[in-house]
Amino acid sequence: MTDEVTEKIVRIIADQAMVEPGQIKPETTLDDLGLDSLGLVEVVFSIEEEFDISVPYNANEPNDSEFDISNVAAISAAVKQLIAEKG
Repeated sequence: MTDEVTEKIVRIIADQAMVEPGQIKPETTLDDLGLDSLGLVEVVFSIEEEFDISVPYNANEPNDSEFDISNVAAISAAVKQLIAEKG
């Protein structure tokens, strides 16, 4: 996890989970960090603000989301894709 996008995402998630960024690995899930649905929504809002993108995530239908939140690596890949699509 060395690229700038991933580092920012790790910082956002670490802030919400109240852990040190060094504790977060690519395979870490938000459940591993004890983040509940409200924490997840805060992470999504923070990502949208940080990268000026719109994340296709519906907190009411998390399993129907096109935005993969299964782990940190998946979140990073999804954000990078949204940034690329934005141009």
